[in-house]
Amino acid sequence: MAQAFNAKVHHREFRPDDLVLRKVLHIGPDSKSKFAYKYDGPFIVKETFSGGAIILKNMDGNENALPVNADALKKYYP
Repeated sequence: MAQAFNAKVHHREFRPDDLVLRKVLHIGPDSKSKFAYKYDGPFIVKETFSGGAIILKNMDGNENALPVNADALKKYYP
């Protein structure tokens, strides 16, 4: 059973200077519209850690203080 599950899992690998989109957390009654944005960005990957945590920075170069999990990101191809 584990072998069947692992066959469907797609490993995502991020490297520094990759462009990514971050999933938006919809909090509150106003943001649960079907027309609300699902992803925010693009951001630049500054640093990656072994546990799946990633530190991002804006396109302007401002660093975000909190790390983000890799499962909440997807690569952005301009």
